Amino acid sequence: MASRSAYTKGVGTYYFKLKSSPNDILIHRKKKEAAVQAYLNYTKLGKECQWLGKWNGKDYDDVKE
Repeated sequence: MASRSAYTKGVGTYYFKLKSSPNDILIHRKKKEAAVQAYLNYTKLGKECQWLGKWNGKDYDDVKE
């Protein structure tokens, strides 16, 4: 059974996932520049990350790494 999140995602917010054990961590930033900078900082530290993109209410836009 999949777990359900206890929060709502903000429309127009940029998200990326930090892969960790046992749970993944979902990180968000309001501005794209801040999200990209945080994503690059985590990858520079050797963390495994997945870029999700901008949340539009139903799906992620801008899903490029």
